[in-house]
Amino acid sequence: MTTNTLKKRQWTVEDVMTRDVVSVAADTSYREVVDALVNSGVSAAPVVDAEGRVLGVVSEADLLHKVEAAGEERERRLVSGLRRLAAKARATVAADLMTAPAIVVEPTASVVAAARRLEAEQIKRMPVVDAERRLVGVVSRRDLLRIHTRADAEIRADIVENVLRGLWVDPSAVEVGVVDGVVTLSGTVESRSLAGIVADHAAKLAGVVDVVDRLTWERDDTELIGSRGFAFGTAERLMRPSRD
Repeated sequence: MTTNTLKKRQWTVEDVMTRDVVSVAADTSYREVVDALVNSGVSAAPVVDAEGRVLGVVSEADLLHKVEAAGEERERRLVSGLRRLAAKARATVAADLMTAPAIVVEPTASVVAAARRLEAEQIKRMPVVDAERRLVGVVSRRDLLRIHTRADAEIRADIVENVLRGLWVDPSAVEVGVVDGVVTLSGTVESRSLAGIVADHAAKLAGVVDVVDRLTWERDDTELIGSRGFAFGTAERLMRPSRD
């Protein structure tokens, strides 16, 4: 048995991203950018060149610098020390308004990786780009939440077909229950390490909120798993804790 037989069902950015993207050119005027965001109901838009490559992102926050600066004395703006913000307040086209370089992600990235990047960068959305950095979509926090809209029946079928059968486990030996994304596994499998692998792969499927692992095993292969050079990796990664 090898984990290569397991069909991967982890969702990627491509599965959830928005493909119909509002973008603007570098020379798009301030007013046209405002109109694009307001009319499309989005808070930011990628700025692209003639080949569709992402140069940056212009957001409502970038545009608001002009509003914030309106009515302030010229001397106050100049001595504020916020040169970058002052420059944006004077900007008239997207190239001068945008934040660059843009934080981007590739369509093949997992939704987990994308979520972590959004959190780390403290942003709400990212342009999705191909290998040439051409715009192919946008992924937002809301998009990433789509993985948890999968029906329980779909998740259960995924576990049976792509986890149990993929690991050569007889589906009749394992009872799979799914309620509101919470998976419960019970039954008996061949070995303790296999029980850990089944639970680990089930937890990584799109839409799974948690896994309640009640699996038992026929053979405790702790020593084999802990031996150096074992094909499946380290004991810490694969061994499910004993309930004894």
